[in-house]
Amino acid sequence: MSEETRRGLSAVERRDLWRRWKDGQSLSEIGRALGMGVSSVYTTLRAAGGIAPRSRKRADHQLSLADREGISRGLAIGSSFTAIAACLNRAPSSISREVARNGGRSNYRAVAAEAAAWQRGHRPKQCLLARRKRLARVVGERLRRDWSPQQISGWLAEQYAGEAAMQVSHETIYKSLFIQARGVLKRELLAHLRSRRLMRRGRTASAKSQGRGRIVDAISISERPPAANDRAIPGHWEGDLIAGSHNSYVATLVERHSRYVMLVRVPGKDSAGVIAALTRRVRALPQGLMKTLAWDRGLELAQHKQFSIATDVAVYFCDPKSPWQRGSNENTNGLLRQYLPKGTNLATYSQASLDAIARKLNTRPRQTLGFKIPADIFAAAVH
Repeated sequence: MSEETRRGLSAVERRDLWRRWKDGQSLSEIGRALGMGVSSVYTTLRAAGGIAPRSRKRADHQLSLADREGISRGLAIGSSFTAIAACLNRAPSSISREVARNGGRSNYRAVAAEAAAWQRGHRPKQCLLARRKRLARVVGERLRRDWSPQQISGWLAEQYAGEAAMQVSHETIYKSLFIQARGVLKRELLAHLRSRRLMRRGRTASAKSQGRGRIVDAISISERPPAANDRAIPGHWEGDLIAGSHNSYVATLVERHSRYVMLVRVPGKDSAGVIAALTRRVRALPQGLMKTLAWDRGLELAQHKQFSIATDVAVYFCDPKSPWQRGSNENTNGLLRQYLPKGTNLATYSQASLDAIARKLNTRPRQTLGFKIPADIFAAAVH
């Protein structure tokens, strides 16, 4: 994993991340904009349940950085606490306490005192459901019955009318589910939500922005050339994405004639990133060794026209819910789970690591080939 993937975010970058998430950008788009890996973006968002943390604000009566710089200047010229307090329009006792808790007269530094004040201010208030155990218990029971948070909120308002301690908004229920650090509602209750999502999406996130919907100008696999169907001629491929944890993916490509496998590291599931990665990989093949590509209805290939223009490869899409139309690819994906188990963060694999895994599959004899080796058959096609 690269250094830019592991690095921390500045306050400005963190605000930018949440703004982009609220605007409906995908994890991959956010990662590219901030120079982060997709899994790092996901981890940051998941920790907060997809809900942007509130901006911290200083109370008007508290000392500001400018006040602390004034204290530091006063101490430097030997002013008394009373004189410093008069200049800042503060009580002398406030100044003496501030200096005492931050190193005393000789060691007081404004910037360090400011940082320490913000750190001391981390006193998270318990959320509503944490303070109201009975309410939390009733909400949990209804969630287990597959009630939505909105249904629960409305029912509570009707069932416990006039009882303020038994009222809660649906947004608060969602937050208590998605932000597990609150420790109120158990994670398994997420499975009872209709969407089964693990974190909140912004209101402005649309189907279009997330790449969901219909693939424009998709050509059905039924129109694929007959030569691709009988596997007699090399150059016809099947493709798919396999998923890992932390929203990570790897593209798999299988040549139908030889069962030769290629694995492609992709930055995420958004179409632009997948198309760019596939294009680079396909261009590295000898010309003519990929004539067609069959894919399922996943929106990661929504920009298939750009791929075809860049590679001169015709893309055909399988019918919905018809994985057998890419039988070789489905079988290969099953074999790959020996090396890429479910639940693995696939973003941790380099392209070199993926090539090594593909090499293992390509140099193993296959029963469907009469125990010939895919790499040998593919090499014969190259020459």
